Amino acid sequence: MKRKFIILVALAAVMIPAISFAMPPRPGPYVSGFLGISVPQNVDVTGFDANIDINDRVEFDPGVNIGGTGGYDFGFIRLEGELSYKYSTISMVSEKSGGDTFVNTDGGVGVFAFMANGFFDLHNDSPVTPYIGGGIGFATLHLDDTFATQRSTGNRVLLYPSGDATVFAYQIGAGLEIALSRRLSLDLGYRYFATDKARFDNDVYTTTNLKFESHNFAAGIRVKF
Repeated sequence: MKRKFIILVALAAVMIPAISFAMPPRPGPYVSGFLGISVPQNVDVTGFDANIDINDRVEFDPGVNIGGTGGYDFGFIRLEGELSYKYSTISMVSEKSGGDTFVNTDGGVGVFAFMANGFFDLHNDSPVTPYIGGGIGFATLHLDDTFATQRSTGNRVLLYPSGDATVFAYQIGAGLEIALSRRLSLDLGYRYFATDKARFDNDVYTTTNLKFESHNFAAGIRVKF
């Protein structure tokens, strides 16, 4: 994904001269709020529990994606800060080495992120403005106490104890701004969001490691001042 991010940034840089003349009706400061869904990718979870190695594959259910931004529209480029929260429950866990699976899972991962974003607006003669860009920042991950039923035995077990960790995060994405008036617009966007691997050290006997990656879709309202 980092390679894709570099390609997208290079493409946007090439397009700047062609779009810089097309100023929006109302540049200036703005705020926005959005709500949508987060679709996490399957992730590998490693670590150890009482000297037993953990090497699992974890699957998630789709979850919530909510947040807001504040920034400045310069005409063909927007710079903004973003606060967002994502939460998804764990649907199933599979051992990569032992081959056992765990179902009826009770637990999930929450992600609170602060991002610094930059977007290139591709203005045209219509009220619909495509945009492309991305951002970097940091995210605090919260792992719930995760219980599940082991298929081979039927026993209810604690797979991962709860914990918190803060790591580097980045995102890339695109969307459409649909002008409703000179001040108000509808924002339909997609973001690919990912973090570095988070390490949850619960005690000297238990460590859980995972990274969070998700596809995020949202609709929001942007207000310009």
